[in-house]
Amino acid sequence: MRRRAGVGAIQKQKLEQEKYKDKGTVIQENQFEQMTKQMEVFRGNLEEFATKYKNEIKKNSQFRRQFQEMCASIGVDPLASGKGFWSVLGIGDFYYELAVQIVEVCMATSYKNGGIIGLDELRDRLIKARGRNIQHQDITVDDLLSAAKKLKIFGNGFCIIPVGKGQYMVQSVPGELSMDQTAVLKLLSSSGSPCVSLSSLKQQLKWEETRAVNVISQMVIEGLCWVDSQNDGEFSYWFPSMFNECITS
Repeated sequence: MRRRAGVGAIQKQKLEQEKYKDKGTVIQENQFEQMTKQMEVFRGNLEEFATKYKNEIKKNSQFRRQFQEMCASIGVDPLASGKGFWSVLGIGDFYYELAVQIVEVCMATSYKNGGIIGLDELRDRLIKARGRNIQHQDITVDDLLSAAKKLKIFGNGFCIIPVGKGQYMVQSVPGELSMDQTAVLKLLSSSGSPCVSLSSLKQQLKWEETRAVNVISQMVIEGLCWVDSQNDGEFSYWFPSMFNECITS
């Protein structure tokens, strides 16, 4: 018969396990320390780079996007930093100025689009408002998305709504769109038409009559679409926020 391990053998085995555990902890601590040092070196180089190319970052959209990607790779958000090096450098000033202008455009157009505007139309209006200077024209979708995300501090009054591949809308009124309302906007974006009828909603989204009526009725009440009763057949519903999106698509 096999003899059971004695007390001494059990204690020896326990000591060896603890020794391996301690060794593993030491290795992990050393690796973490090395990574921390590497990150600090990278951060220092990034700050030096930002200081040297400050003006280029503000003027060149491609340069600005690549700089943001470098920052994100080490967990630095210069737009969210209100103190220290990044605040003094002023990298976020471009986006804060852009965010204020986004609010102005959204407020100026909310009476006709119900507080929802396509990103392409928003960009066109901002370019006209910012002037004819070349550097003022250099606004990308990434710039708008970055600036608009900073407006979340106002609560759910400002948010980004994805409505298709590479297509976005900005909501500037309190409250959140329902899933059905978002589905209607996505359908319009993909179809390239700013107009829809109840029958087309039912056919393309596979909805029942009641569901389609409820969604459209609520969107009419909220000012997101206009009713066109001039057709001989059923009513049509026009979405002013999609006018520019559908033309450019």
